[in-house]
This record gives sequence, C-alpha cells and structure tokens, in this order.
Amino acid sequence: MLLYQDFAHHGDIVDRAIYDRQYWKFSAYGFLKNLRFFDPFIILFFLETGLKFLEIGMLISFREIIINVLEIPSGVLADAFGRRKSMMLSFISYIISFIIFFFSTTFHTHLFAMFFFAVGEAFRTGTHKALILEYLRQKDLLDMKVHYYGHTRSWSQMGSAVSAVLAGLIVFFSPGYRFVFLFSIVPYILGLFLIWSYPVGLDFSNDNDTENPEKIHIKIRIKNTLKDILTMVKGVASRRALINTSLSDAVFKSIKDYLQPVLLTLVISIQVLSDFSADEKISILSSSVYFVLYFITSYASKQSGNFANQFKTYESSLNFSFILGIIFILFIGIFMYIDLNVFSVVIFIIFYILQNLRKPIAVGVLSSQMPATAMASGLSVKSQFKTALVAVFSPILGFLMDRLGLGSTFLLLAAFLTLLYPFIRLRQQKNLE
Repeated sequence: MLLYQDFAHHGDIVDRAIYDRQYWKFSAYGFLKNLRFFDPFIILFFLETGLKFLEIGMLISFREIIINVLEIPSGVLADAFGRRKSMMLSFISYIISFIIFFFSTTFHTHLFAMFFFAVGEAFRTGTHKALILEYLRQKDLLDMKVHYYGHTRSWSQMGSAVSAVLAGLIVFFSPGYRFVFLFSIVPYILGLFLIWSYPVGLDFSNDNDTENPEKIHIKIRIKNTLKDILTMVKGVASRRALINTSLSDAVFKSIKDYLQPVLLTLVISIQVLSDFSADEKISILSSSVYFVLYFITSYASKQSGNFANQFKTYESSLNFSFILGIIFILFIGIFMYIDLNVFSVVIFIIFYILQNLRKPIAVGVLSSQMPATAMASGLSVKSQFKTALVAVFSPILGFLMDRLGLGSTFLLLAAFLTLLYPFIRLRQQKNLE
C-alpha cells in the first residue's frame, strides 16, 4: 500500500480511493510506453547510417512538423470520437514506425519511418493526460492532480530505466543499433491491449455523452471543442503558461539526445573496459548512465508535488525551474567546451531530474485553465506549440553543432534563453493548497 503512505500527509486523500486498479493501469501504460529501447542510441543509430548532425536535426524537425500539423486535429478527434480510440491508433502507428526503422538505411527511408512515429506522437500527446484528468474529475480528485500525475509518471521513468538496461543488452549482443527498434515492438503491442482495457467512460468528459455518445452529433462535439480551445488561448494567463511550458519542453527535447555523442566521446577517452570493442563499451556505459538517470527521474517525478509545495504558487516553481534549467545548459556547454565530459554527463543527469520535477506541475497549471470537455485538445495546443519550437530549434542546433561544436552551441542556447526569459516569466496567480 505504498501509494497510501505517499499521500498520507494530505489528510482525507486516503479515504478517496486513489489506490485502485485504474491507477496501476495508468502506471503500466507509462512503463510500457517508455520501453523504447532505441532512446539511448537513436543519435548513434543515425550516425551509424552515415547521417550528419544537420541531417539528424532535419529528421527531428520533419517529425515535429508532422506532429505540429496533426496535433490539434488529433486532440479534437480524441475529444470527439473517443480518447481510447485515439490512443490505440497511436500505438499502431508507432509499431509501423519501428518496423520501417529496423529496415531503414537511408535518410529518405528514415523520413518515412519518422512520419509514422510522428502520427503516433500526435495522437498520444495530451490524450493520455486527458484520460487521467477525466478519471480524477469523475472521482472528484482533481485537487490532487499534480501528486497523482507525478506518481503515475514516475512509472514512465522507471520504464525508461529498465529500458536502458535491456537496450544495452540488445546492442551488446546484436550486430548493430537497428535491433533496438525490433524489440521495441513487443511492449507497444502490450500497451495497445492495455489501452483497450481502459473504462469506456473515460472516452468523453460529458456524463451524458459517455452514456450514449452517438446521440450527440459529431459536428456539434467538434464545434464545442474548438470553441473551448479558442476561449483558453484568448486568456492572457493561459497563453503565457502555454508559451513558458512549451518552450521549456521544446528545449529539453531538442538537446536531451545529444548526451549520446558526449558519452561516445567519453568512451573513446577512457581506458576502462579495454577488452571490449568501442560499440560494446558504449552499450555498457550508455545503458548504465541511462539506467541511473531514469531511476533517479522516476523518484523525482513522484516528488513533483512536494517540490511544488516548497513555493507559494505553481507559477513561481515553474519560474524557478526555468532559470535553473538555463544555468544547467550553460554549465553543460562550458564543460563540453573545455573537454570535461564527465561533468557534462553529470549535469545532463541533473537537468533530466529538473525536467521531471517540472512536468507534472506544468500539467497542473495548464489543466486548471482548460474546460474538461476539451482537455485532450487543450493539452494538444501546448504540445503543438512545443513541436513547432522543436521543429525550428533542431535543424538550427544541428547546423551550429556541425560548425561550432556541441559546447559552443549549448553556450549560445543558454544566452538566448536568458534574453527570452523576462518575456515569458509567469505571473503568480494561484496559491497552492
């Protein structure tokens, strides 16, 4: 009964039936979804197939552009046709992507695989959070959304930790990085059936629609959803929150995988594991680093609510973490520039931890400003803006890395974010309970 213990200091929360089967289904989803065995090696896989950093950045940008195009329509469809159906379509698209990646050897076939991956992302992002928030709404537990989401999300990070170890074993015993895509198919098939088992009542937010959604004309549902989105975007506070949280996520997503070439450089420079080949050494070191990283971030995500409670408002905690993120990016760049890659790896790990403390708080802030009937759509607006930023950042960062190196690029990024911060700083509005 670990979850009860974690929530015990919140008074009557123990009496409100948080610890149930659906909590474990939400947690299992995150665990299975993050068994992406390719994550610790995706950049190295692209480099192995002959791509340059600029081409890698173009691939990432292409993925984000497709996500951007589909983001809001996918959220509207999820709210209108059913969130579970949207999630199942997402998992099917992921599986197709993994199959193509396994056979892919060129930039153009990578693009084809990225397309299906982007479809999977577009129909997933925001939708599962909406399922969780709808469940909490039905249980009258929305006041605990940061704590609850942080707990379920901690299982995602635990999945990533387990994935890192298994991915290292796959790469160690396989002739190339591409086999990580083949093995990633298995947990996604399991995830597909898990989503199918979710309660039908979570598909829609209106109780009457839930009983018999076909009675409400689909055009009316779409019209109402779009109206709710427009109302949300017009608000000054919600608009600034969208920009702040989207920018933070976009920066993190654009740079997080560049930990991999840093690890590769570190492997080349150290003399340990001399009996192994370079590929075997990188599989051992990468899986070890990523296991530690995700194990810690799993705990960090669970502590997100406690972290937020150290501040007077949700907004002040997000402002503090944004500034701290800039400082971490700055020091990562400095240590890369002077070739102290061990310290770069350590700060990368701390940066990951910070982002996992921040994300549940960001979801809490945004969800408080969204109507329940458009929750998936509203969160998709945030995801769309994030993907637009990633689509812009990724090729620019790739170009700068090819020309200036990793260290100088991170220093320039820290300077850019410092100049931008005064314009996206959140105003304190909501006191924490």
